[in-house]
Amino acid sequence: MFKEYIISHRDEMIKDLEKMIKIPSKLEGYDNPEYPFGKNVDEALNEFLKIAESLGFKTKNIDKKCGYVEFGEGEELVGIIGHLDVVPEGEGWTYPPFELTIKDDILYGRGTTDDKGPVIASLYAMKAVMENAKVHKRVRLIVGLNEENDWKCIKYYKEHEELPSIGFSPDADFPCIYAEKALLTVYTEKEYSENDKVRIKEIDCKNNRINVVPKYCSVKLEVNNQIAEELKKILINKVSENISFTKNDNNFYIEVRGVQAHSAHPELGKNAVARMVMILNEIFNRFEIEEKTIKTLANKIQTETNGESLGIKHINKELGDLTLNLARLELKDGSIKSGMNLRIPGDLELKEIKEKIAESLKEINPKFSGEKEALYIPKENELVQTLCKIYNEYTGEEREPIAIGGATYARAFKNCVSFGAIKPDEPDMCHQVDEYISMKNLLDACNIYAIAIYELAK
Repeated sequence: MFKEYIISHRDEMIKDLEKMIKIPSKLEGYDNPEYPFGKNVDEALNEFLKIAESLGFKTKNIDKKCGYVEFGEGEELVGIIGHLDVVPEGEGWTYPPFELTIKDDILYGRGTTDDKGPVIASLYAMKAVMENAKVHKRVRLIVGLNEENDWKCIKYYKEHEELPSIGFSPDADFPCIYAEKALLTVYTEKEYSENDKVRIKEIDCKNNRINVVPKYCSVKLEVNNQIAEELKKILINKVSENISFTKNDNNFYIEVRGVQAHSAHPELGKNAVARMVMILNEIFNRFEIEEKTIKTLANKIQTETNGESLGIKHINKELGDLTLNLARLELKDGSIKSGMNLRIPGDLELKEIKEKIAESLKEINPKFSGEKEALYIPKENELVQTLCKIYNEYTGEEREPIAIGGATYARAFKNCVSFGAIKPDEPDMCHQVDEYISMKNLLDACNIYAIAIYELAK
């Protein structure tokens, strides 16, 4: 019903996506009342609403905290909930991260998958339905601006605007998500006790985001002359493609490079901070130095991606395992601070997990933040079944609903689930260097969303 229309408007859709990718809509802090999440984020919202208005939609900028695009009439409101903010680009891109590069029908750029590409696909899906079918409900595309951090945007929306009665978030995977893990962030802080052998002077992990597997960590060590040569031998044995060091007088500079990935899938990355902690712990053990934070973290992140060393052993083939991402490490104000992000399956009690972590990390003063309860909707739910059926009929596949480790806006609303745009067996490029979506997948998502909008609103 909508395929020909979407194909005929493909070039317009790509040009509008290009406009959005060019805006580096990363969080710039909360200190400027004129721009709640930063000037670039504000520009992204204004540009998106401008695009929507040109397509004939009703739009609203909600106090610069979020916005929406709407068409249709009726009492009931169908919601589509996405976001326009992005994580920082990171280092090592093949193509400019804030330019849309198209090569071999692959679209590269920060936000092509998470979440500007799917949001633009949803916008054009709404346009296809508006121009080619009659619906009896209102359809509203809600765009948040703070999804990658604190969700202040969607909280503000819920306090000031009408809530949809049914809907989906185009910010995850096909065929349909029926369960999302709970989220928990843990910060630690412990006074750094200096010694006369090896002293940490600086730690830099590029201010890595808590929901990103860190790809870089460097440390500056000041070393006693008597052990400098022995330390040099230890580090020579560590040198590899991803680990390097330099020596300047009594200072050693160690660099560890990893692979960036989404915190929901830590196994897809290589954690530079975790590897640095293990190196430092080995050095401190060799010279009989007691440093609580490094020692505790080294003992508790042995596998880097799961919570077994925190005293939490959990295996669930359906809902997924508990995962751990050590995302931050810094030396500041005389203390060593760390930050880690956990994704917790819905069959575990958050209260019990927090108790175990509090006990496991008690020597380095853990504090909890960023807590979000798990989302669980039975597979038999009508919305889940409807969206799954739409995907399977469009693709000719026979897929079942799935559970994920990511957190989407779906959990912020009742009767809402995540729905695409990453296809099964496709790599998840969210938060990764050289983020991309294929032209085919973008167009398929647009078609699938159009069918879903029509089915939910007809």
